[in-house]
Amino acid sequence: MAVASASPLSAAPSAKPATAPSPPAPASGFLALRARSGGAPRLRPVAAWRRLRVEAIRTQQEKQRTEVPVEDSAPARDAAAPLDGVGIDDPMVPSSDEGWVVRLEQSFNIFATESMIMVLDGVYRDRNYARFFVLETIARVPYFAFISVLHMYETFGWWRRADYLKVHFAQSWNEFHHLSIMEELGGDALWIDCFLARFMAFFYYFMTVAMYMVSPRMAYHFSECVERHAYSTYDKFLKLHEEELKRLPAPEAALNYYLNEDLYLFDEFQSARIPCSRRPKIDNLYDVFVNIRDDEAEHCKTMKACQTHGIRSPHSMPNCLEADSECAIPEDDCEGIIVYKVQNFDDILSFFYVTFFK
Repeated sequence: MAVASASPLSAAPSAKPATAPSPPAPASGFLALRARSGGAPRLRPVAAWRRLRVEAIRTQQEKQRTEVPVEDSAPARDAAAPLDGVGIDDPMVPSSDEGWVVRLEQSFNIFATESMIMVLDGVYRDRNYARFFVLETIARVPYFAFISVLHMYETFGWWRRADYLKVHFAQSWNEFHHLSIMEELGGDALWIDCFLARFMAFFYYFMTVAMYMVSPRMAYHFSECVERHAYSTYDKFLKLHEEELKRLPAPEAALNYYLNEDLYLFDEFQSARIPCSRRPKIDNLYDVFVNIRDDEAEHCKTMKACQTHGIRSPHSMPNCLEADSECAIPEDDCEGIIVYKVQNFDDILSFFYVTFFK
């Protein structure tokens, strides 16, 4: 889908003419450090302190990499490209190698995703940060739904998968920080944007819960479609506004998350990578969006794995490759309770009898 080619600063009020006696007013809604006519911008005390803090964290991370290098014998799994097999120009189409049930599920998911894209295109044609705020609000909902259903399965003693809970929580934690970044950039400045995002998220949550209980495979594919659209959106945005973004500082929320000393949850949601194989670099706003885009790629890989061979926590088997025999995940891990346990009417009766009365 196309991303508007307008400047990312289009939502901010325009600066005064150069002939005006007073300096231009700062942009509203996010941290914009404007260069003054005399040359390089002057750093305020808060900005100078933040820059010093970032440099200290970066120095400490470089020291840790030197002391504890990542083992070369355990390369990242499918991590050579940001999103292997899912390019920005590849259309979302149902898989021709699957059965008719899977193709039907995928067709519905693609139709629903494209309908949502049409709404976003019409409402947020040239308001990028507001669009990103809505997109991140929606994108984190499925992980709440997955965790809710998995907790219910544990409560009834049906299904216990700690790795799924860990990975899905780490995914929601990552999306939460994406949302915080968009809020700091001014994406939630208008109440109508907040209302639309939360209205869509409310119904999306209950739809995902029902879908996940009936067919986890379908729910994971739906989330993959949303993450794939997010990757494409950020990738196009970066190509259109690269020079502008490189002149702007990184938001505080991005610095606190990507340069944090504790990146356990950052590694946890990237099930296609070994821990510590990816460490973000944040020098400006462009770097922030590059990392957000790459995060969406990792989400997409994880959702793809959930539909096929299942997932394990990256920290539970850090040196495990998908080809290793000890890393094989049972097929049951990819099925939900209803799909896996219920095959016919007799199974339905016995299923509820054993669950509630025995």
